[in-house]
Amino acid sequence: MKRAVSDRRPGPGVPRSAAVLLLSLLLSAPACAGGRMIAGAPGQTGIASWYGPDFHGRLTSNREVYDMYDMTAAHPTLPFGTRVMVTNLDNGRAAEVRINDRGPFVKERIIDLSYAAARMLGMIGPGTAPVRLDILNRKDWPPTVGMVIQVGSFTNEQNARRLQAELGRRFGETFISTVVCSGRVFYRVRIKVDDRSGADLLAGRLSASGYPVLICEAD
Repeated sequence: MKRAVSDRRPGPGVPRSAAVLLLSLLLSAPACAGGRMIAGAPGQTGIASWYGPDFHGRLTSNREVYDMYDMTAAHPTLPFGTRVMVTNLDNGRAAEVRINDRGPFVKERIIDLSYAAARMLGMIGPGTAPVRLDILNRKDWPPTVGMVIQVGSFTNEQNARRLQAELGRRFGETFISTVVCSGRVFYRVRIKVDDRSGADLLAGRLSASGYPVLICEAD
């Protein structure tokens, strides 16, 4: 999906989700012990931008329907399905996204984030921010068994437990997976699904309820 990215902002019709604000508790996260780094390409730095309403509901480069409330991003070269930890170097916030599109097509910009990811990183107003990208997986590595939907990632275990209980009441069995990033433990709230079709259905329900979602392979 080709575009010249500008500092877009959603119009007044865009809902403000308390869940998105709650999930913005992510802190700085460099190379992660729980993920596998691409040899020769850890810690890429540059400018991130974001895109939202103008492309919401349109097809991405990998033929998915773009949902600005999902935790996704566009990158010029990374394989579709790659998971990336994006750290805002201005405020230390971090968010995990899945690559499902191509871009940005503006010089010096290295990643184009969904609205949900940009909001979590605190860069909606500025439109752009300096970031570091740390690769957590590669889609072309051997696949793992099963898929999960990640709804939140916290440095505070109690916040993760509260979200786990909330989701469990509404969406069934939910679990917490941990990953260590630069000495910090992140508690990732996840729901296991059997296959991609099931993941898409549940992700749609979660998104409609105001939760940002990240679909990924179980690890």
